[in-house]
Amino acid sequence: MAQGKRAGARQNRGFQPVLLLLAVGVTGAGVAWGYLVYAAIDFGSSARSGDTQSWWFLGMAAVGAVACLFIGLILVARVSRVLGITKAPEPKPVPDPNLPPGGRRASR
Repeated sequence: MAQGKRAGARQNRGFQPVLLLLAVGVTGAGVAWGYLVYAAIDFGSSARSGDTQSWWFLGMAAVGAVACLFIGLILVARVSRVLGITKAPEPKPVPDPNLPPGGRRASR
């Protein structure tokens, strides 16, 4: 009988350049989102003062802020996948080609 602990070998968690790149991307998207939100607030205040061109800048800044937030959340999901916090979805099972179309009760 074997003696000692039953733990597996430790995995070496060294430097991962992909993780650094994703972290820089998340930080960049967060900073860009903050700047665009600040710009949208500024354009909104000048648009209410009567500057009609600021409404267009307000809209573009708002759309850009939404895009930066979306990209940042996607990158956070990728970071969690690289760290092993989440897993890829299970592949869908392949249907049996011998079954009739419509399912089990369609042949009755």
